[in-house]
Amino acid sequence: MALSKPSTDQVHLADQTRRSFLTSSASGIGAAALASLLSDEGLFASAEAAERSGSADPLAPRATHHDGPAKSCIFIFMAGAPSHLDLFDPKPKLNELHGQPLPESILKDVRFAFIKKETATLLGTKRTFTKHGESGMEFSEFLPNIATCADDLLMVRSLHSDQFNHHPGQLLMQCGRGTFGLPTMGSWLTYGLGSESRNLPGYVVLNSGRGSSGGATLWQSGFLPSVHAGVLFRNQGEPVLNLSNPNGLPPELQRKGLDVLRNVNAGQLEQLGDPEIASRIASYELAFRMQTSAPELIDLSSESKSTLEAYGVDRTEEPKGGGRGQSGSTRESFSRNCLLARRMVERGVRFVNIIYASWDHHSNLDNELAYNAEVVDQPIAALIKDLKQRGLLDSTMVVWGSEFGRTPLGENRGGRNANTGRDHHPASYSMFLAGGGLKGGLTYGSSDEVGWGVQDNPVHANDLHATMLHQFGLDHLKLTHRFQGRDFRLTDVGGKVIGDWIA
Repeated sequence: MALSKPSTDQVHLADQTRRSFLTSSASGIGAAALASLLSDEGLFASAEAAERSGSADPLAPRATHHDGPAKSCIFIFMAGAPSHLDLFDPKPKLNELHGQPLPESILKDVRFAFIKKETATLLGTKRTFTKHGESGMEFSEFLPNIATCADDLLMVRSLHSDQFNHHPGQLLMQCGRGTFGLPTMGSWLTYGLGSESRNLPGYVVLNSGRGSSGGATLWQSGFLPSVHAGVLFRNQGEPVLNLSNPNGLPPELQRKGLDVLRNVNAGQLEQLGDPEIASRIASYELAFRMQTSAPELIDLSSESKSTLEAYGVDRTEEPKGGGRGQSGSTRESFSRNCLLARRMVERGVRFVNIIYASWDHHSNLDNELAYNAEVVDQPIAALIKDLKQRGLLDSTMVVWGSEFGRTPLGENRGGRNANTGRDHHPASYSMFLAGGGLKGGLTYGSSDEVGWGVQDNPVHANDLHATMLHQFGLDHLKLTHRFQGRDFRLTDVGGKVIGDWIA
């Protein structure tokens, strides 16, 4: 990939005809197949010519604004909002003040999802925090494996959000604003960088657990061409629904039939420019290509026994203590997703979004948090160590985060006899990152003595996104797309690159 600074037009999709053509394709993955097919057939210009004219395969690798170490991203999204106060951000003062109310001056202008302010009291934690690694990064006993990666992690304790309900908060973290219809991070990355995988989508989504409230809006392409939408994969069985051949149809016969259809449709496309013809080509070619590459991807038989054990793929028995709305083998599913994310990165997939829900612990916090932490702790640690051992961590950014945190107040919702959970809390929460040229062993920012608000170095989702894009060689102010009369970007009208994070 050339690293020369492109013009603004190179970052924009400049050709309106091409934009409408791709947007009308049947799906993100279908459009990806179409783009690759047309490139192969010479119906799109070369990538080099495209950077001059803005009219090439949109998933071809593109020039960056500046040198950047990151080439792929694995975003592990913990939908529902884990309690940072019980995992990453110890607050001895909170335990000391357990059962006491917060001052009215703090609470008077605060909105809660469920807490009744007039009777709310502080809720300490039963967790024990210890320091790990040379950095002395602190973790509770719920995350013993992730704690062993402390010196490779950038722990951020000063996140804040302007959304206090799940779906808008999830959209903010994924799209840069808490509104519908906007492209997600993965869409913006493939839009700006293209993909290095020819036989797999540039942007893949893996789900496990209860399922997020945001659903497919968390991997939409918004106003960007549908080629940039996330493609939902399953980790066993048929990786993409309706991908397999019908019984009795040999592959060679299917290929001959597709060749005939492709030639006919390509002629019709050139003559008529009908977007429905483009969709037809896309879906046919996609299905054929993915019939080989997708099953090979999810087949773990080539992985060593030690690798499978490290990720916990054989963990079929469910942990005790909770699992709000979970079904099936949640541990095994999440473990598979983490291993598949590494395999996807190896095959050139640009952005992998692993979504796990639900951490929405309004009650039964101790049991439910123990359950979810046990599900994710081992495979996430294995993923980070595996990437590092294979020399992939420097070029792969791993991000662990959620839409917001949980309150230092116990939830006193009417009808409940005890405060055993925490409500939604956007004012202060934590997340961590690893790899992609970011500093390891750094704890950045802090919350106040009870974990209510940010004390220093506040970080908004727009700042996170700006810094992530910077590590990929993209300027968040220049990566734009004109829609409805103005230029949109992932960071909306905010965002700053946090230089202290960069190694």
